[in-house]
Amino acid sequence: MKITDWPKQDRPREKLLSKGASALSDSELLAIFLRTGIKGCSALELGQVLLSQFGSLRALFNATENEFCQVKGLGQAKFVQLQASLEMSHRYMAEKLNRQDMFNSVEQTQAYLMAKLRDQPQEVFAMLLLDSQHRLITFRPMFYGTIDSASVYPRVLVQQALKDNAAAVILAHNHPSGVAEPSQADKSITKRIVEAFNLLDIKVLDHFVVGDGVAVSFAQRGLI
Repeated sequence: MKITDWPKQDRPREKLLSKGASALSDSELLAIFLRTGIKGCSALELGQVLLSQFGSLRALFNATENEFCQVKGLGQAKFVQLQASLEMSHRYMAEKLNRQDMFNSVEQTQAYLMAKLRDQPQEVFAMLLLDSQHRLITFRPMFYGTIDSASVYPRVLVQQALKDNAAAVILAHNHPSGVAEPSQADKSITKRIVEAFNLLDIKVLDHFVVGDGVAVSFAQRGLI
């Protein structure tokens, strides 16, 4: 049976309009994105096939173009649409962050950093550079690779903060393993960075370690 033959309250588009997007299941959201199914398979059924094949929305979003296009009914055009949708969501989050005091919204900061860093295939050490009101100036990835005393240079971080005229910074890096627990190396390099910034009276407000679905705050742990 085609989706158009279903009762209106069960159709994904009508359900979204009447109850809001949060009321829809993952497969229903995918059905709206796909718009049409393929022969013998409705858009909703195709969405269910995708979730079954990839395992989750996150895995689908992280699929390569080749992996995505191997699924019957999908192609490069859909892959491009999906990537554009993801990028718009990232920029939307960035705009929201720009309009508020970041330090007073730890949850929003965590969500933003998870969107930026969670799915990186390698460790990325980044900075959120803030003005005197703790509003975001910019987000800057700074170092790539294993986080230890040999790969993160406090002097380079300080130079970038001065260049961006930042009054405060928030540090962040991801753990590709998915485990967000700060390591001893994380604690050690954070201490060195804080000491370097203190010399110039630039406040290090926090350091977040981003894992799989969680971002641990050094400040909340009393580590900074």
